[in-house]
Amino acid sequence: MALNKKSDIENFKKEIKEDIRPWGKFRSFPYKQARSIKIITVNPGETLSLQYHHHRSEFWVVLDKGLEVTEGKKVWQPEEGEEIFIPRKSPHRLRCLGPKQARVMEIWIGDSDESDIIRLEDDYGRT
Repeated sequence: MALNKKSDIENFKKEIKEDIRPWGKFRSFPYKQARSIKIITVNPGETLSLQYHHHRSEFWVVLDKGLEVTEGKKVWQPEEGEEIFIPRKSPHRLRCLGPKQARVMEIWIGDSDESDIIRLEDDYGRT
């Protein structure tokens, strides 16, 4: 998928559909643009590497409270259900501040694989 840094996220956003039903609503995401869909679980007190990617942007949905998110220079504690877009080449990380595991659903936007990780900082000595 040959998309630039901004248009891949904008194209993804345009394809998110919301449908109102008598019992509530659902949101449908453009899975055909996704290279991977994951649930990331972070243990209490643990931190993922500060990293970025050359070939993918990411879309996160926060599933649990207790996380701290870094994206670029912004650091915050997102609400449960918060949606976060991480542009390609933007440094980002997750940290679990809470007393129990916390999860994020992650959708990759762009043609990428696990080798597309540039680590800037890592508590576990990975490069």
